[in-house]
Amino acid sequence: MYPGKAPFALIPMIVVIEAISYIFRVVSLSVRLFANMMAGHALLKILAGFGWVMFFSGSFLMIPASFFPTAAVFAVMILETGVACVQSYVFLMLICMYLHDALFLH
Repeated sequence: MYPGKAPFALIPMIVVIEAISYIFRVVSLSVRLFANMMAGHALLKILAGFGWVMFFSGSFLMIPASFFPTAAVFAVMILETGVACVQSYVFLMLICMYLHDALFLH
């Protein structure tokens, strides 16, 4: 992490800034992945809970209506599978870019 043509007095500060940059790349990548996964799981839990409450509400009219949240859960699960594929691709590409930057120093 040696800064090429920087003045000697600035080298310690530049090294610290670069080290913090590499640390926060990992943090931002993990937070991004966690947030995307958590949002999909939260949506599935909300829809499944809504369908469960509708089905056991005690009203016979709500039992057929509970089909819609249940169908939405399956539709969201299919979408979540696609999101998982995209997330894994983005995660892999970012890791490769970060490793390239770390190994070859920009």
